[in-house]
Amino acid sequence: MYSKATIAGHPIHPMLIGFPVAFYTGTLVGFAVYAATGSTFWLNLAIALNVVAVGSALLAAIPGFVDWTFGIPHGSAAKSVGLAHAGLNVIALGLFAISMGTYVTRWNDPTTGVALGLGLTSAGLLCTLAAGFLGWMLVQDYHIGVRLTPTQERDEVTVQSAHPIGTHRHQHPVA
Repeated sequence: MYSKATIAGHPIHPMLIGFPVAFYTGTLVGFAVYAATGSTFWLNLAIALNVVAVGSALLAAIPGFVDWTFGIPHGSAAKSVGLAHAGLNVIALGLFAISMGTYVTRWNDPTTGVALGLGLTSAGLLCTLAAGFLGWMLVQDYHIGVRLTPTQERDEVTVQSAHPIGTHRHQHPVA
């Protein structure tokens, strides 16, 4: 297990990531329903969720950064995948932070247009989904945050030296 930020041996980062994902999604839904209905309830919900989304993403990033910096072996394929995962999450956080900065002062403003909010949060959520794919790859393929059996520990050097997805060369049998 490569996680360095843990509670009772359990990695903290995976415990926290569900929160920003849920709040990011709720923010987008709030903006979309506000755009469709004009009800300021949905605008207020989107703004509130956006604030909590940014805060929870910052909170989840701290143990993720600690794990990437101190836990994943340097020069490993997992280190590269982790950097891409972090980069996409930082882009998503930036997009949601811009959205938050744009709308947080427009509480209850019935004239507020949401095209910018919809665009920023849609792009941010797409980045989050791509980052989630890479995060799962870190768990599934590189065993980040996974407690290994003795047999798995023996094979771990081979796993960590594997190439990231998309760079494998598959040989197809000749028929």
